[in-house]
Amino acid sequence: MTQQPTAASAITIAAWVLSGIALVLVLWLHLTAALLAGLLVYELVDLMKPVIKRRITDRRKTLIAVTVLAGIIVTLIAAAIVGAIAFFNSDAGSVPALLGKMAEILSSSRAMMPEWLASEIPAQPGDMKEAVGQWMRAHLDTVQLAGAEALRELAYVLLGLVIGALVALHAALPEEPQGVLATALTERVAKLGSAFRRVVFAQVQIALLNTLFTGIYLTVLLPLSGVDLPLKKTLIAVTFIAGLLPVLGNLVSNTVIVIVSLSYSPHAAIASLLFLVAIHKLEYFLNARIVGRRIESRAWELLVAMLVMEAAFGVHGLIAAPIFYAYLKDELTERGVI
Repeated sequence: MTQQPTAASAITIAAWVLSGIALVLVLWLHLTAALLAGLLVYELVDLMKPVIKRRITDRRKTLIAVTVLAGIIVTLIAAAIVGAIAFFNSDAGSVPALLGKMAEILSSSRAMMPEWLASEIPAQPGDMKEAVGQWMRAHLDTVQLAGAEALRELAYVLLGLVIGALVALHAALPEEPQGVLATALTERVAKLGSAFRRVVFAQVQIALLNTLFTGIYLTVLLPLSGVDLPLKKTLIAVTFIAGLLPVLGNLVSNTVIVIVSLSYSPHAAIASLLFLVAIHKLEYFLNARIVGRRIESRAWELLVAMLVMEAAFGVHGLIAAPIFYAYLKDELTERGVI
């Protein structure tokens, strides 16, 4: 039976407008990393609060427990970020080493490529590195800006973690009376948090499964076939991190793995391509079953949302698209509009 649309009050409409403006400003001001970090801490604390309240009935002790929990979560997330940066800067997970290896493989594989493609790739690995060096020298300002932008994003993430912890702590305090607009805005924030929890936690599940299958392929199946690819740890780490971005992240990690497989033989590259296509099909199915079920959306809907948001706001829009789309769909569904 079709649900009849319900009329929204003036206060609800005002809350929608203010929430929409806030979300656009987050994207426009490049504060997506801070928002997602804050939501992550808040949702993790909120997930554990029922356990704390069942075990601790005293309000003061509950507040202390939530404070300690928020501090532990912030510390663990910050440590994970630092650990990831250290890993990718180490010999075991060096991204520059991976890029250098890919350049070497592409140069040595020119003979197997179509002439139109081979003509675009330098004949020697050193030539490719020199070309990259020349590009970096010619675009030094852009490279420096990218470095400064990365540091700023890291600072935003750390600030977002702290803000999320403070908001979670405030939510644990006894409720205070608030106006109708504040109540309506709080409901919008709760819906956004719910959308974040469903999309992100589901995507983490998918990324973990994808990484597990890829890890088994790289460390078990290929060695059993006599193929030992270099930089396996880096490839597995890249697979997980790229897999946090629905569908498109897999294309990045798959491309890297296929290129590295060329270092052994074209047959290994073809085998990797076939295996990763199968994993990609599995991920598409998982997206439809896990993410799609949780936000009641099909995979193609998420792709369209990501395409539009990337065109409008760049990388920040691409990352935020699944969450914002899930939030918007929740609002429309609740009113019986869709």
